[in-house]
Amino acid sequence: MTATATRYDNETKTVERAAVAMPDGRAMARNLTPAQKRAVAFAQQQILRARAARKAKDDRQAALSRMWANADREDGVADMANEAERTRVVSGDEGQISLRKVIGEVLRSLRTKDHKTLREVSGKAGVSLGYLSEVERGQKEASSELLVSITQALGVRLSDMLVMVADRVREVEAND
Repeated sequence: MTATATRYDNETKTVERAAVAMPDGRAMARNLTPAQKRAVAFAQQQILRARAARKAKDDRQAALSRMWANADREDGVADMANEAERTRVVSGDEGQISLRKVIGEVLRSLRTKDHKTLREVSGKAGVSLGYLSEVERGQKEASSELLVSITQALGVRLSDMLVMVADRVREVEAND
């Protein structure tokens, strides 16, 4: 055997001998070298950090779930109250319908009903977060390629989204 292999075997045997089972299930470290003790301490720190990160992630997810649940409850009441405001915004000051605002409104409603954030959709669609936000607010005109990417990221077919836009335009026209 080479010197490296011999040293590795000796360290392995030392570690195996060092761990002695305690009655409460813990292992007691005996005869560990300083390097081995540091490695054990480092591993324990990594485990604690991983647990803390998992707990923080679970807490964030729970907070998001509560937020979306509250938003869903409020949506029913807010939809009726906001109908006149939505019609005014979509129609504009001159009374003409702004198609880009209707498209933006439909995209935003699809995203929020699916409980997705702007960041998630922009990442999946390959669109910058700011640009997607501007499209949803009706400030930017989206190309057909961009609309395909966004609707795919939302899990909706482009044709279905366009039907929703047509229905919304029909509603606004009926209110005028």
